[in-house]
Amino acid sequence: MIKSEEKVKKLTEIFKKDNNIQITEEIELLRQEKPVEGIIGLLVALFDKTNDILIKKTISGFLNDLKDQSACHEVMNEIRKPWKSDTISMLVSSCWQSGLNYSEYCLDLTKIFLKGDFITAIECLTVIEGAVNGISIEKRNEIIILIKENPISSSNEKATLTYELLSILER
Repeated sequence: MIKSEEKVKKLTEIFKKDNNIQITEEIELLRQEKPVEGIIGLLVALFDKTNDILIKKTISGFLNDLKDQSACHEVMNEIRKPWKSDTISMLVSSCWQSGLNYSEYCLDLTKIFLKGDFITAIECLTVIEGAVNGISIEKRNEIIILIKENPISSSNEKATLTYELLSILER
């Protein structure tokens, strides 16, 4: 990712406007440019605050199509923030849809799995399942211990997902 304070400042100003067509066009133009540090955070903040479905779909599509491995760090930083649950779920979904390698973030994703809602847990499970072969045995054991130290009631809708996650990690 490249640093460009000018680009971030320009987008910040555009995102403050109430011109949804211009906002959508600017997000689409980002696909043709080199990845810029800070843009993901701007997009996530916009996604979290807007009610415009087209803007949300455009942001989600952009994040789903990320192909620069260095973007993973920025995506994970945003996932760790206290956004609305649908924003977190969209971000985690973008992890597996982008096809990027999130294996080094599986412990963080497990924490999000444990504290998140059902939809977010499904998305985390999907990312971890796709990344499990890149996780060391030591890290897998650390994740398994974390899950077992934070048991989910069998009446909880996430119980089945939790058992599935343990099964994936113990293979």
